[in-house]
Amino acid sequence: MNKIIYYVASSLDGFISGINGDVSKFIPHAEAVEKYQSDLLNFKTTIMGRKTYEFGYRFGLEPGQPAYAHMEHHIFSKTLQIEALSDQVHIERVSIARIREIVAISETDVYLCGGGQFAGWLLDNGLIDQLKLKLNPIVLGEGIRLFGNSKTSLAVKLIEKESFDGGLQFLTYDLK
Repeated sequence: MNKIIYYVASSLDGFISGINGDVSKFIPHAEAVEKYQSDLLNFKTTIMGRKTYEFGYRFGLEPGQPAYAHMEHHIFSKTLQIEALSDQVHIERVSIARIREIVAISETDVYLCGGGQFAGWLLDNGLIDQLKLKLNPIVLGEGIRLFGNSKTSLAVKLIEKESFDGGLQFLTYDLK
């Protein structure tokens, strides 16, 4: 059975970005970036919320185009409207049944791409199987939380740890 894997950078205080989506304080460690990009090649399907998809516009993503050329994209939104969608980009209504269907038909595990609010909803509904946390040695103080406003309490199991110079760590947790 395929898993939903939330692969995301976080500060020590649990923020995936600062105010207004600022990610400038996260460490762009070359070896860690290469590992992340290599790991993404293992996914053929990604899910995300509207805000995460639109965040890509800041970095040159054209509306309606895939952020990752090798993946099918499912953007969950009630309001996103784009006239010219790539065959790889699908706008979906938030639905547990639809998410389960996407996971079931995917050729690989499913990459949950960012989005604290969407990730929190998925966590609240027991849909995230694994968390791959790129833990940065920074404290942001405010911004977008790792799981949005979720109040879910959960014990997790650390299954893998990799450390990089400067204190950056990749931590993999099983959530189920």
